[in-house]
Amino acid sequence: MKSILPETVKAAVYVAPGEPMRLREFALPELKGSEVLVRVRCTTICGSDLHTFFGRRISPAPSVLGHEMVGDVAAIGPEGACDVDGRPLEAGDRVTWSMVWSCGECFYCTHGLPPKCERLLKFGHEALRPGLALLGGFAEFCFLPERTAICRVPALVPDEAASPANCATSTVAAVVRHAGALAGANVVVYGAGMLGLTACAMANWRGAAQVIAVETDPRRLALARQFGATQVLDGRAGKAELSRAVRQLTAGRGAEYVLEFTGVPEAMEAGVELLRYGGRFLMAGATFPSRPIALDAEQLVRRIIGVQGVYNYEAQDLQAALHFLAEASGRFPFAELVGRSFRLEEIQEAFDYAERAKPPRVALRPFGLC
Repeated sequence: MKSILPETVKAAVYVAPGEPMRLREFALPELKGSEVLVRVRCTTICGSDLHTFFGRRISPAPSVLGHEMVGDVAAIGPEGACDVDGRPLEAGDRVTWSMVWSCGECFYCTHGLPPKCERLLKFGHEALRPGLALLGGFAEFCFLPERTAICRVPALVPDEAASPANCATSTVAAVVRHAGALAGANVVVYGAGMLGLTACAMANWRGAAQVIAVETDPRRLALARQFGATQVLDGRAGKAELSRAVRQLTAGRGAEYVLEFTGVPEAMEAGVELLRYGGRFLMAGATFPSRPIALDAEQLVRRIIGVQGVYNYEAQDLQAALHFLAEASGRFPFAELVGRSFRLEEIQEAFDYAERAKPPRVALRPFGLC
């Protein structure tokens, strides 16, 4: 397999906010140990990629962005490599991998917080440096260092659904893991973008009594119903109106869980008001700078409200995400969330389209349809 690999491959390099991406040629690394090289089949443009490119979020530059990807194993280091289940990988296996690389040895890795590893690497978020240039999805090939958590993609899951699995779907799986059992619960999902739609579907799949989506965009509210929301509420309403609507749906008590995916301060402040006594507020959307939020500390105490932030995820969440996508593939149209597909050479057009049209996802296909 190694003999048929090209000597150089193309990647789109992010230079600075608003400056056009530049296609560059990079030499493929010589693999050592259990390192893996993947031929990228499909990469989807995440909202954080848009925030970075359009200057709403700070990210290292120059770099190869893109962290939602699926590909085929192209080459494996001399010691061989295994997936997260311990099964040996082979050339041609269709795989995805954790966006977050952790060392497994530092303080946080050994204290239950591998997503905050002291030597953390994040695919699609690293500055270019020797030997670690091809760590992003906006490229023809991606390099996976040793200890990368690699998962085979179930045959039932199409590329367009598998690409966001190692970001949006896994993040939602982590939020649901921190929430606990959703079966029989009333769940409010704040925001109906890619994360929120996935959360609606996962909560529905896990047996929630009601899934109540709150969103300001009428198009996204309509999509939420296709992804398991049993009720939808217009997020443009005030806190008091939203609170009344949720209480009417929950026998006057409020929801057991609010899952917040917008990162908008007003949404977070309103979301806490929708909980019943003992409810839990889980927030994963605040990944870009914004003003501080104002929460009533007395009410948090008196109402016994739990607040949990969720950032990054663990390998078990990627496994759970892929299992969910395979099991629920016939119920929710995840592949249809990709508005359009572009070639790598059209990356600037893809970013402009994603920013202008705002579909849940836009795809890049470096080699066309595989």
